[in-house]
Amino acid sequence: MIHGTTIKPSSEKIARRLRLLDQRPISNAVDATNYVLWEMGKPTHVFDMDLLEGGQIIVRKARDGETLKTLDGVERKLSSEDLVVCDANKPVGLAGVMGGYDTMITEKTRNIVIESAWWDPGIVRRMSRRHGLHTDASHRFERGADFESTVPSCDRVAQMILESGGGELAGEVVDVVSMRMDLAPIVLRVAEVRRILGGSLERGVIFRLLKRLGFTLIPEGQDDAQFRVHIPSWRLDVEREIDVIEEIARLHGYDKFENTLPAYSGAVVELPHAAMDAAFRQRSLALGYNEALSLTFISHADAEKFSSSSRVLELENPLSEEASVMRTSLAPGMLDMLAWNLNRDVADARLFEIGSIYELSEGERREPRRACLGATAAAVRESLPLGSALDVSKGEHAAAAETFRGFKGDVENLLAAFAGCISYDRDTQDYFHPGRSARALVNGVAVAQFGQIHPAVVASRKLRQDVFLAEFDLERLYEIGLRRVKFSALGKYPGVERDFSFVVGNELSFEQMRKAVADLGIAELREFRPVEIFRGGSIPAGKYSVLLRVRFQSADRTLREDEVAQWSGKIVAALTGLGGVQRA
Repeated sequence: MIHGTTIKPSSEKIARRLRLLDQRPISNAVDATNYVLWEMGKPTHVFDMDLLEGGQIIVRKARDGETLKTLDGVERKLSSEDLVVCDANKPVGLAGVMGGYDTMITEKTRNIVIESAWWDPGIVRRMSRRHGLHTDASHRFERGADFESTVPSCDRVAQMILESGGGELAGEVVDVVSMRMDLAPIVLRVAEVRRILGGSLERGVIFRLLKRLGFTLIPEGQDDAQFRVHIPSWRLDVEREIDVIEEIARLHGYDKFENTLPAYSGAVVELPHAAMDAAFRQRSLALGYNEALSLTFISHADAEKFSSSSRVLELENPLSEEASVMRTSLAPGMLDMLAWNLNRDVADARLFEIGSIYELSEGERREPRRACLGATAAAVRESLPLGSALDVSKGEHAAAAETFRGFKGDVENLLAAFAGCISYDRDTQDYFHPGRSARALVNGVAVAQFGQIHPAVVASRKLRQDVFLAEFDLERLYEIGLRRVKFSALGKYPGVERDFSFVVGNELSFEQMRKAVADLGIAELREFRPVEIFRGGSIPAGKYSVLLRVRFQSADRTLREDEVAQWSGKIVAALTGLGGVQRA
């Protein structure tokens, strides 16, 4: 307590320093508390002693219905969860947050009580949030203040007030400690210091460095191989041995240590699917796709639309309805990212993502790995080779079909890294376009579905152009494994090519044609592929004309014309058996 002081403006030195910290100078007494707050990091408070009823300071829980007018002039209703500083009759301060209006320092103040306390961080944080008050004091108490700084901070405030306003100290410091807060000591091993820092610091150097920071070291173990380090009360950030080692490095100087890696006795173990992840990622990047990450939360509507399973993992505290369940597919996030790019005039976006989805299976949570490829129609058309269109039909349908085949080429390129034979069917989800989508199978196992997104989905998500999507089941794909690269010598003997033109029904796929020709067992058949597709003109509705090219070659002799004619006849017969009509 200080008797007979004078409240007046602070000296220019103190006022200038506070203004540099964006603090408004008020009076010498109040400015002393603010100055010490920034000087020592410890909040303090000053009361007008003559306005404290009963001349007492009592700390207690507030009573329900009590009120307190704080220094900002707002009368606040208290509850039993609030901790308050009181005089003999009423609250005069919200502990650790803000003082009371009725006992504040004014020009009439002559007698002052200086108070400093250590308040529990959790209690201060809850009071600050409950009353919507975030002050410099609460900011520090919430993060933990120095338990041992209460008396020094009071002494410093008293010194500043006496120097500026005069007065007389009344009595000794009243220090009430309900429970002492001691930080547990930390065992510091010299060998660990040298292992982490890579240097050869002597024990004496370690001792002197930590002593300069206020740490107390007691040697333990044989030949002082380790210390028991007692942490000073103001270093609440030091909790573990590695924290102490960091302090040694910081004070000694990082530039004085050699650039060496810390010792490691274990072994690096590669994840089982690391090589396959790398192959998928490298091929996607080489195709011009950029890797992206989407949110793991989606809406219920998206979970129902893009998932075949009705069992989803719901969040207990969702941010919003649009992010209320764990994602069951990567497709919603990919469509959102494509829409984000289109809305910012990025018309040729190409993205891919590798991640997990979340589902419930027999009451257990599963997190299968998936991959998703997404591209705008403009980006796919941009990558099509000029003059190499497969579909030579006229009109918008032919152009759209050719764009789909361009995207299909990207999917084939990714699947080509894995062993097995690729085939396709039309069994895809209903959010794909029914005529421009397909499912990819490797060795008969469905591993992907891809194609143009259905126009209704494009319209509902307000996408500015058509987009293409491919979804990969990485768990099934990785079970197949990567394809092994094998050397095959170029043939020494010339190959023979033959073209066949057929008119077939729309229901007949090339995969059916390929299988029928493969079943013929012609050993010299090296290639069978479509060259050109045409619809319209003289071709009846519901049918299309396809130009097929085969290549025969032997590894040990030149082929004869009669052999080629015989094999060609078998191929024509097989395709005719599927309902195809050969064109002249």
